[in-house]
Amino acid sequence: MKKVHAWLAVILVAVGLGFVAPAPASAATSYCGLVWGSLAKAAPQLSTASVTNVRTGQHYCFDRMVVDLNGPVKGYTVQYVPAVVQDGSGSEIPLLGSAFLQVTVNAPSYDSSGNATFSPAPGAKLSDVSGYQTYRQVAYAGSFEGYTSLGLGVRARLPFRVIALDGPGAGSRLVVDVAHFW
Repeated sequence: MKKVHAWLAVILVAVGLGFVAPAPASAATSYCGLVWGSLAKAAPQLSTASVTNVRTGQHYCFDRMVVDLNGPVKGYTVQYVPAVVQDGSGSEIPLLGSAFLQVTVNAPSYDSSGNATFSPAPGAKLSDVSGYQTYRQVAYAGSFEGYTSLGLGVRARLPFRVIALDGPGAGSRLVVDVAHFW
């Protein structure tokens, strides 16, 4: 009878360890299922479209910035930088936050005749992001030689993604989402 109790105890301990032992850590664990990363993201083509607007929004897992164009998005570069600089002059654009994304759209903020399609002053705040979980400031960094740059101040170097979307109409949107957490 003692042998039966001993084997029963061994079996129960083995089964119990299977329920109590932690699962192995996964490299794919993430916040809200997001696995974006924080390295630079780019597409190299130039666009014949022009930037027409910049707006922001809040989502459950991330903050979003949308750049509207009056034609197709062709190219962009989005990357963390030590400081966002103004196109043409190289002057630093001061931003709130602990980390800074320089968003460069390979499209001008003017049409083929040189008329402005989007013309805030360099360094101008483009959207009120007070109360956002991740964004601290969105600022215009200028448009020079067919490229438009924006500065995005965030609370920390967090994962982000970049999406080019068609519409509305013949226009398109460049979307930059920055996660609230890792």
